[in-house]
Amino acid sequence: MKKLNVLLLSLFTVCAFSLMTSCSEDDAIPTPPTTEDAAVIFANYFDDAQNTYADPGFTSSFMPMNDLGSVCDTEAGTETTEYKGAIEPNGTPWYAEWSSYENILAGGGTSSLTIGNRIVINDELMSDAGNTINWTNENTYILEGLVFISEGQTLEIEPGTVIQGMPGEGANASALIIARGATIIADGTANQPIIFTFEGDTGLTPANERGRWGGLIVLGSASLNSNPGESAIEGIDTNEARGLYGGSDDTDNSGIIRYVSIRHGGTNIGADNEINGLTLGGVGSGTTIDFVEVIGNRDDGIEWFGGTVNTSHLLSVFCGDDGLDYDEGYRGVNQYIIVHQDDTAGEADRGGEHDGGTNPEEATPFATPIFTNVTSIGNPGSRALTFRDNAGGEYYNSIFFNYGRGVDIEDLAGQEQDSYRQFQDGNLQLGCNVFWTIGAGDTGAELFTITN
Repeated sequence: MKKLNVLLLSLFTVCAFSLMTSCSEDDAIPTPPTTEDAAVIFANYFDDAQNTYADPGFTSSFMPMNDLGSVCDTEAGTETTEYKGAIEPNGTPWYAEWSSYENILAGGGTSSLTIGNRIVINDELMSDAGNTINWTNENTYILEGLVFISEGQTLEIEPGTVIQGMPGEGANASALIIARGATIIADGTANQPIIFTFEGDTGLTPANERGRWGGLIVLGSASLNSNPGESAIEGIDTNEARGLYGGSDDTDNSGIIRYVSIRHGGTNIGADNEINGLTLGGVGSGTTIDFVEVIGNRDDGIEWFGGTVNTSHLLSVFCGDDGLDYDEGYRGVNQYIIVHQDDTAGEADRGGEHDGGTNPEEATPFATPIFTNVTSIGNPGSRALTFRDNAGGEYYNSIFFNYGRGVDIEDLAGQEQDSYRQFQDGNLQLGCNVFWTIGAGDTGAELFTITN
């Protein structure tokens, strides 16, 4: 395995094509490359960083069966693998048993579920529930409106429990919000996953059924790069203190979310603003997020707003907007991820939409998360990855398949910091990845492009 020194590669390439007046550290604002120069830079970078355009030899379950070359060692705390993509060739897929993905690949819908005694949960009830709240699997819990687990409270959800959100938009939208300083212990098992879905769902629902309720929102005290280091999560009234996230504790612990299925969410909460399937605002590295699927969300599948939480074994399937989204300086490490869009053009936006900051864009800490072993399956109307608003980030040992476009990197004339500068400085790296059936073309110059 090889560790790439992409910083040296990118600096060498930039100097070689004289895109800056010089390559000294004093040159703060680089001159944007011409389209022709960018094509040469990306063509060289694509090859030097061991990216390839090659047929993965997918099985029906998107296991890659062809030899895809050597893998990169990220040295970032991820597990060492000898394969590319989210699924080990010839192995048992990690999504077997607990997720809906196998059924969806076979042309079906979500897995069936058992409904227990119906208990309606609202915010007033939770406010009076004490410090420890237990939801058990003989009951089905119906969320009425926005339900907060408040600071100092712990919600413990038994394996096999079903939580359903009532229908409604705007002020009537239903969602579960784990506030900053609260804890969720949703620790399911492969045999008994915890399921979040819409009221009345018994499973076998088409995977592209979207927007039937809100979603799961988790807020923590880890750092952001927005001013003043604390933000109100989108969709919650800015006067609601429990909707705030961010702080200075990057090891903050919001609990455990493991073997959890989140289905058919993303209702409109006003001004064409939908809730993500799983929203993570300022969530710290003490939090455990592992074996989580988001199926058929109207907006993004999973979105990180700042924070440092690490994740693994994620599925974002048939969502209406982006598969993965981050903003406000997110800096976690993520491994074994499947993004699978509806194959109808126009049914999704990007496999990954990656923003660096909001106010101001150039603030630190920079957004520099790491993603390894991703299998990202698009449609001809979407693009694999976009880096903008000064976002950095790294992708290694991943496979991008069936997109209209490849990787877009924003370069803004006259701006000291943007995503292209992050690329030049080695904070945006893509190595040992495989691209196949991309409408834009099959070369590095066609797959990696500049936007402004």
